[in-house]
Amino acid sequence: MNYQEILEHVCQEIQPFSKEGKQADYIPALAKVNPDQFGICLHTIGGETFAVGKATTRFSIQSISKVFALAMCLSLEGDELWKRMGKEPSGTAFNSLIQLEEEKGIPRNPFINAGAIVMTDILLSKLANPEEEFLSFVHSLCGTNSVSYNEEVARSERSRGYLNAAIANMLKYYHNIENDIERVLQFYFLMCSVEMSCQELSKAFLSFANHKKSFQYNHIMLTSSQVKRMNAIMQTCGFYDEAGEFSYLVGLPGKSGVGGGIAAIYPMRYSVAVWSPRLNPKGNSVMGMKALELLTTETQESIF
Repeated sequence: MNYQEILEHVCQEIQPFSKEGKQADYIPALAKVNPDQFGICLHTIGGETFAVGKATTRFSIQSISKVFALAMCLSLEGDELWKRMGKEPSGTAFNSLIQLEEEKGIPRNPFINAGAIVMTDILLSKLANPEEEFLSFVHSLCGTNSVSYNEEVARSERSRGYLNAAIANMLKYYHNIENDIERVLQFYFLMCSVEMSCQELSKAFLSFANHKKSFQYNHIMLTSSQVKRMNAIMQTCGFYDEAGEFSYLVGLPGKSGVGGGIAAIYPMRYSVAVWSPRLNPKGNSVMGMKALELLTTETQESIF
């Protein structure tokens, strides 16, 4: 499979969509990002790397960080994690307060904001130095220590984080948060502020693509079964209320973020990350979605 040639062709084919959508301007720091950028990088489990466009430009990964948080929480908690959240697609917006109230403070899945805030609380309770240990885990996955938080983005999100604060307060009301609400929110926004390039993000997801290889990074260990189940949750819940559309069009487990990034995997074959800041109304990258749809169409490779 000539992935380089395919990526280059995909990049050309999606140009008609280059002005569709807009960046996440409700987060002041992200509103300043040049929206007319596109990058994609693919890593095979055989060790090959293919890239096109702004593949080495770092961006705020936002909710893609929830995959890393889930890996850590599964390692630390095992199946006890599912007593505090579910595994079902939400079918509603990622920041829905109504659904959380109807379900008595049990988030529908780990990838909506409520679920991620609960995972943040778990990491605060279980780790001695959560900020350092989360970043160290990301470093071990992507193979570079230069990846870091963007504290300006984190502060920017906190300054407008009224709905997330309401979610955290409701979780606290239902006894699904143990730590101080402000401490939880600060760490949550900090995790979302991690900046990575497509190249680094694709490399980080490669470990989730190869579930037959031992997953152990420092003290974070996952069984093959846990990695496969993470893939299942990415497939069904990784794109909020557009998860069905992504499964239909692309057919890969993945996770999106409102920074314009999408990371996806073809189990036992490759991981891929794409970035373009312009989002559709569901909060997913317009060109990123289209690029991955064309990738799986042209390669005729998907999990289905």
